[in-house]
Amino acid sequence: MSQTSILSTKTLSAEQRQVFIDADFDLLEQDFIEIKNNLFQLDKFNDNLIFSSQNAVVSLMEQSGWEVLKTKMVFCVGIKTKELLEANGFTVSVYMDYASELAEIITLIYSKESYTFLSGNLRKETLPAALKSEGITFNEIEVYQTTLAPFKISEQENFDGIMFFSPSAVESYLTNNKIKKEICFCVGNTTAKSLELNKVKNIVIAEIPTIEDVIIEVIQYYNPEESIEPTAEN
Repeated sequence: MSQTSILSTKTLSAEQRQVFIDADFDLLEQDFIEIKNNLFQLDKFNDNLIFSSQNAVVSLMEQSGWEVLKTKMVFCVGIKTKELLEANGFTVSVYMDYASELAEIITLIYSKESYTFLSGNLRKETLPAALKSEGITFNEIEVYQTTLAPFKISEQENFDGIMFFSPSAVESYLTNNKIKKEICFCVGNTTAKSLELNKVKNIVIAEIPTIEDVIIEVIQYYNPEESIEPTAEN
């Protein structure tokens, strides 16, 4: 029987890669987006911070003097973002799996607070739109930039599945490639929606929006009897 062949649209960690080796899968990795961190000032922050990705946290920690912000309360999207923040001394008041859920919590319970949203250039309107509609005090600082890195996959390559971790990666992949019969494994609903808008139907969404849970979905889809718990960081 031939190996199951999987394409990851981002480079995985050594631990994440090992999961596929142990399962005897054929894995190809290719970064379809690139991240560049911005320089920014630390003097225009409100009382609370909002992070919707780990990229924003990493960018903040590249700024000189970022430690002074550790006294501020934090609201964030994603368990991995929460873990990264707490590992670096921040206190996370609320975290949710999706921006829409975080927006709902903020507008219903914490609407009297003021916020600074540390975002990327391709962020969705979900959070800003919700805060604006409720008249909540906030400002936004673009702390990193995401650019597409389209890559043409050889026509000789045939994959059983493709792993997508962001809407930007979907857009980048589809620039030079088509999805045929491959199963598309997505980190979350927003990424899946990007595929659906391109009339892709063969989609599997991770139960929890992390890289590790996407890997679990892939392994268990093709080897349902196998139990696996990847522990590597995103």
